[in-house]
Amino acid sequence: MTTAHPSTKLTEEKYLAIERQAEEKSEYLGGEMFAMAGANREHNLIVTNLVINLGLQLRNGPCRVYSNDMRLKVRQSGLYTYPDVMVVCEEEHFLDGRRDTLLNPLLIIEVLLESTEVYDRGKKFGLYRALETLVEYLLVTQTPPRIEQYVRQEDGRWLFSEAEGIGSDIILPSIGVTLGLSDVYDKVEWKSVPDELKTY
Repeated sequence: MTTAHPSTKLTEEKYLAIERQAEEKSEYLGGEMFAMAGANREHNLIVTNLVINLGLQLRNGPCRVYSNDMRLKVRQSGLYTYPDVMVVCEEEHFLDGRRDTLLNPLLIIEVLLESTEVYDRGKKFGLYRALETLVEYLLVTQTPPRIEQYVRQEDGRWLFSEAEGIGSDIILPSIGVTLGLSDVYDKVEWKSVPDELKTY
């Protein structure tokens, strides 16, 4: 999630040196750093719920779940960013010995904010698709409760599906788990969501 406020041209090495000392996170692409957009209460709750539910379902297997403190590098474009949630199930590959920049996620999840939704759906997803290890991409809306799912097929196409409403579930084939939207949106409050989307 970024806001379009680039600072100055930097090498990747300089970006990492700055970022590893910074209190606030920034993306990097094309020699520019971009301040990350701030998250609201609902965003934070949804990310926490996703990490908890995925972690519980994957706890006895080889997969690891990372929240948005783990940095990702997309080698093909040079993008450095912080997805809201990542899952890796093979041996983890990191940029270097600091083990703070992951290279090979299997699943990426972004929880949408109004300020970043266009980017997450468009350019950012395009950059993510270059990751050879990436099999599944989820976009989680805050209002109404909905998860949009993109799954890479053997021929390289991405198959779209979605689950909407608190009573719905969505199966994640990349990691073999099911997410219930009632769990994903636990304790999230809506101000203007139709009743039928809250209860069915």
